[in-house]
Amino acid sequence: MTSQNKQKIAIFWHRRDLRLHDNAGLYHALRSGLPVLCLFIFDKNILEKLNDRHDKRVTFIHETVMDLQSSLAEQGSDLLIRYGTPEKIWEELTEEFQLGAVYTNHDYESYSKTRDTQIEALLKNKGIGFKTYKDQVLFEKDEIKTGQNTIYTVFTPYSRAWKAKCNDFFLSSYPTEKYFNRFFQTQPRPIPSIGEIGFERAQGAFPSQKISNDVLEKYEDRRNYPAQPGTTHIGIHLRFGTVSIRDLARKAFETSDTWLNELIWRDFYQQILWNFPQVGEGRAFRPEYDRIKWRNNEAEFKLWCKGQTGYPLVDAGMHEINATGFMHNRVRMVVASFLTKHLLIDWRWGEAYFAEKLLDYDLAANNGGWQWAAGSGTDAAPYFRIFNPTAQAEKFDPKGEYIRKWVPELNSLNYPDPIVDHKMARERCLKAYKEALAKS
Repeated sequence: MTSQNKQKIAIFWHRRDLRLHDNAGLYHALRSGLPVLCLFIFDKNILEKLNDRHDKRVTFIHETVMDLQSSLAEQGSDLLIRYGTPEKIWEELTEEFQLGAVYTNHDYESYSKTRDTQIEALLKNKGIGFKTYKDQVLFEKDEIKTGQNTIYTVFTPYSRAWKAKCNDFFLSSYPTEKYFNRFFQTQPRPIPSIGEIGFERAQGAFPSQKISNDVLEKYEDRRNYPAQPGTTHIGIHLRFGTVSIRDLARKAFETSDTWLNELIWRDFYQQILWNFPQVGEGRAFRPEYDRIKWRNNEAEFKLWCKGQTGYPLVDAGMHEINATGFMHNRVRMVVASFLTKHLLIDWRWGEAYFAEKLLDYDLAANNGGWQWAAGSGTDAAPYFRIFNPTAQAEKFDPKGEYIRKWVPELNSLNYPDPIVDHKMARERCLKAYKEALAKS
């Protein structure tokens, strides 16, 4: 142990908050009176579940933490970066440093809650405090409740209550920059290479974290048309916290109520995941939907994954996600509805595929979106809403620009016939759902 390491310090543990600006937990750490050393852990428990050694999300995180370390070096400090399991790493850190307290921000997923409970117990056993704060959402857990003091399970009334409660207090940034002189002064340590954590660097650029006013001002008119530059592509930055939700919400209040609703959906699904944790464990929000007899035809699922269903809008969406890790939101609804309703394939199969492919994958939103499509989630609409992919294409890609971009083989001999007839599939779906729900 060096003499430098004998100084009592606080550690701020970055997870879904890879930034220094407007970071709740970091703000409280910097104001604690102890010098603050920042930490990021490449968590083996998470990384070992990823199948693609070129997973672009790992490349994004690796590049982001390198930038974060550079920013901290400018303050005479460092971002300590470790690779392994959190339990083992925290055991090592308590030996390496004299820790006064550990600060971090809330995470709402099942694995994260279990991990944090274990780390809190480990630290408490050594007399070290573990303090966590709300950062990635505006409202969490049970902060937005009905007049009957219950949790909202339908979005529209939740969003009204959210807007009624949201004010400057909740939108204000944490002024972390005022306290940058309180970072622990130390020399930068080596960063594990992407190869050392078991991956290879993925090619391609990532979306910008800057959103133009033009996109937001025209968001309501453009957002449903996948061929237009109508969406923000900010999802990966929200997922990993390279942007502040408070900054974005203030911008949304100023420019676009429709886009503000998209941010509120994030809060809504996070509070659903917290209050109804069974959804994150693979169960339907509405238990009666777990009685549906899914066909789960593996050959059809593979055709869906590869974008070879014979329905151009569905195939375009799947080609887009496979190539880029992104899919337009309107198209996500269509492809999810097609898998669950036309093919009667369990929504969990589609959710898992999106989890593997999406750059902006977030358990709460992904689960919520897939259960919405399947009819098993929080949405108030009846289960017999079944998107017609041909009609959706005619309405939202009327010139076929998006489809031609992602399905260049359209109108060639290489393009397959539809794998299922829409009318037959719709009737089969309604029958299967009715039979399952009749047992309620």
